[in-house]
Amino acid sequence: MAEPRTVIGIDPGTAITGYGVIREKVSGDLVWVSHGVITTPSDWDEPRRLLHVYRELREIIEQTRPDCCAVEQLFFQKNVKTALKVGQGRGAVLIAAAETNLPVGEYTPLAIKQAVVGYGKADKNQVQQMVKLLLGLDEIPRPDDAADALAVAICHLHSTRSVRNQA
Repeated sequence: MAEPRTVIGIDPGTAITGYGVIREKVSGDLVWVSHGVITTPSDWDEPRRLLHVYRELREIIEQTRPDCCAVEQLFFQKNVKTALKVGQGRGAVLIAAAETNLPVGEYTPLAIKQAVVGYGKADKNQVQQMVKLLLGLDEIPRPDDAADALAVAICHLHSTRSVRNQA
C-alpha cells in the first residue's frame, strides 16, 4: 500500500459549501479528520459570497494540509439558476485547490453513491449511514452538506486506491 493520504472532499455551493477531511491509513482504514460547512448570508452579493467561500476554504486547507481535493461535479439541474450558483461555487473551490497545488478529482453524484454504498441510485440516508459506518462515527455527520462532502472524499480514496497500489 502507498503512503497514507489525506483528502478534502467538497460539496460546492454559494449559500452552503460542505467540506470533509479524511485520512486513509496504510492499512486502508479510513479515519475522520474534520467536517463542516462554509455558509454565506443571503443578503451578500455573489462576488462577496464566492470570495468568502474561497477564503474560508483556503484557511481549512492550510489547517488540515490535505494531499488532494475531491469535488462533486455539477450534474443536470432542472433549475438553471441553481446550476449556475453551484457552478460558481465550484469555481471558487477549484481556484482554492489550484492555488494550494492540490490535485483535484471530480466525481458525479452517481459515482459517489456507487463508491460509498455500492449502488448508484442509493438515497441520501443510505449514503449518510455508510459514511458513518466507514468512518467509525457514532452518528451521521451533520449538516447534510458536510456528510455529502465526506462521501466525496471517500469516493476519491476508493476510486484512486488501485492506481496508488500499482505505483
